[in-house]
Amino acid sequence: MKKFFFKSAKINEFRLWGLVFTLVGMGVMILGTAGIVFWGQAGKIIAAIFMVIGMISLLISVAVYFWAGMMSTSATMLQCPECSRPTKMLGKTDRCMYCKTMLTLDPAQATHSPSEQQV
Repeated sequence: MKKFFFKSAKINEFRLWGLVFTLVGMGVMILGTAGIVFWGQAGKIIAAIFMVIGMISLLISVAVYFWAGMMSTSATMLQCPECSRPTKMLGKTDRCMYCKTMLTLDPAQATHSPSEQQV
């Protein structure tokens, strides 16, 4: 099965990266504004540069959130076999959004088939 960077669903990973870009962008902008306080006139140039970098990071986060939203609308909905909650799945393998169980639609990658389960 595919290795995940984090142990969460793919859609949640995209949302996490959107949040990271948002927080980094806001942090860079705040640090740039602090340049005005500490360095006076030269700080205004630093603040302007940091504001542009922060704004680019925020625009990237908007693009990531938009992309995650578009993927979420076309994701396959299924019921998790472990927690019985409806979850969204991208690709052939993914994790449950709630209990982090590995899920797959590919029978070749499944660890056991549904016919092996006990009734």
